[in-house]
Amino acid sequence: MISYAYIDSPLGPLLAVKENSRLTQLRFPVKGNPAEPSLSWTCRPSMFEHETREISAYFSKKLTGFSLPLAPMGTDFQQSVWRAMRDIPFGATASYKEIAEAIHNPRACRAVGRAAGANPLPIVIPCHRVIGSNGTLTGFGSGLAIKQQLLQLEATAL
Repeated sequence: MISYAYIDSPLGPLLAVKENSRLTQLRFPVKGNPAEPSLSWTCRPSMFEHETREISAYFSKKLTGFSLPLAPMGTDFQQSVWRAMRDIPFGATASYKEIAEAIHNPRACRAVGRAAGANPLPIVIPCHRVIGSNGTLTGFGSGLAIKQQLLQLEATAL
């Protein structure tokens, strides 16, 4: 059974989705509106207490790493990129090239960018910490403004 709940955040309500007690998706609001759940999912806010606590603590600058059980769905390549992104420390950044090198595929910078864009668990798998080699903010599925907000939150928490 797939369950969902909305978790309040400074960015608006985040749609959290679980399957078999593991977080599979976290979606930002779209144009100010909460992301829509699938009609086949069941709303069960009580099943998201741990996620709500950790996400609230993150936005309150009291949590620098998540301990949530995760089950993001993606290809083996995407999974390797997402694991590498989880290794980027809170408040730090890494380039797409550095992630490509970390997964032992140094020529895969663009593919790393696509995998980051397909990340189903933003914030928890910190794709917002991946930037261009020249230090610029590039690409973010929910918009560069949200990426900037997340990076600023982490920079001021340290």
